[in-house]
Formats: sequence, structure tokens, C-alpha cells
Amino acid sequence: MKSKYAVILAIVGLTFTLPAFAHHSFAAEFDVNKPLSLKGVVTKIEWTNPHVYFYIDVTDDKGNVVNWGFEGGNPGQLLRNGWKHDSLKVGDHVNVEGFAAKDGSHLVGTRLVTLADGRRVLGGAGAPGDDSNSGYASKDQ
Repeated sequence: MKSKYAVILAIVGLTFTLPAFAHHSFAAEFDVNKPLSLKGVVTKIEWTNPHVYFYIDVTDDKGNVVNWGFEGGNPGQLLRNGWKHDSLKVGDHVNVEGFAAKDGSHLVGTRLVTLADGRRVLGGAGAPGDDSNSGYASKDQ
């Protein structure tokens, strides 16, 4: 009987600790020496913890379309930076600045997003230079 409770306790304990193992630092996944600036059309938005992700189709010089993923901060951090659930919508044209994934995948640690109307908002993914309290920057910056 005691072993049954031990197994249940172990399962419950793992349930609460596994998410902590999945989290990572910015520097573990992205290369600050590989800045990127990509323009494209938003195809998908995942407003979830621990990071918000959005995806854009980027067309290269040869006309090839590649879908890139962008990791932002957590929803609370992005809300403090001026984001709202509807700041990005599928079909929006955006310019995104960030840092390339170390593994060479089409994933970027988001630093700054310029919206179609010229507003700029920090990505909040822990990139160097991010200021989680600065909110929207002006169109002139």
C-alpha cells in the first residue's frame, strides 16, 4: 500500500517540476552574434505560457517562401510592453528584428516588432537590450 502512495506522490511531483526543466535562457538557444531582420506576413499566433510564438512567411530574393517562428516573452511581459491579444493578426505585414537560433532552424529570439502602421514594440524574449518596461516606441525611433 505504501508503494502505491509513493508512486502517486512521485507522479504528482514530476507533474509540477517538469515545466521547470523545459525553460531555457536566451543565450542557450539564440546567438547574439547573428542578428536578423525579416519582413513577412503573419501566418499563426500562439499566445501561451511560457513564451508567445508567432510565425511569418518570408519571401527570399528567389521567390521562395519560408515560414519563420519567433519566440517572444511570456504573455504578461508582452502585455507590459504594450502588446494586446490582437496586436498581431494573421495576415498582418510585419518587420521583426531578433537573433537566429543556434541550431540553424528558422526560429528567432524576438527583439523588436514593427507593425504595419509603424508602431514598434519590444519582443521581450530576453534578448540583449530589451527593456521590459518601455512599451511602444515611437514611429520615429
